[in-house]
Amino acid sequence: MDWKLEVVVLPVSDIDRAKRFYTEQVGFNCDVDTVTPVADFRVVQLTPPGSGCSVSMLSTFHDMAPGSLKGLQLVVADIAAAHKQLVEKGVDVTPVRYLDNGVWRDGHGGPWNSFMFFSDPDGNSWTVQEKPAT
Repeated sequence: MDWKLEVVVLPVSDIDRAKRFYTEQVGFNCDVDTVTPVADFRVVQLTPPGSGCSVSMLSTFHDMAPGSLKGLQLVVADIAAAHKQLVEKGVDVTPVRYLDNGVWRDGHGGPWNSFMFFSDPDGNSWTVQEKPAT
């Protein structure tokens, strides 16, 4: 039986601000932005391009403090291009770094060993790792 991760709830303080950040700056696609008719709460679901998993921001129903989600990870085939895209869109992203004997160094570290890091306006943190094309 397959178990597939479908949605991660992303705790934010302002859904509109977060939606703008993730769609206009990071490049996620907005799949859903609706108010449920039964419970009268807003659901915004965003998906990174090419991903099978989305993030969902709710106007209610989560116990996590805004900014408390740490260590979400994305993978990209070309970290230099992804870094350039984020910088051009105004995202405060670290330089590309690699791990060298337990020490982070700036630069490209080769397949599977190149990373960059950013946070959303609330402080939820993301890691972006280069995954070589197959």
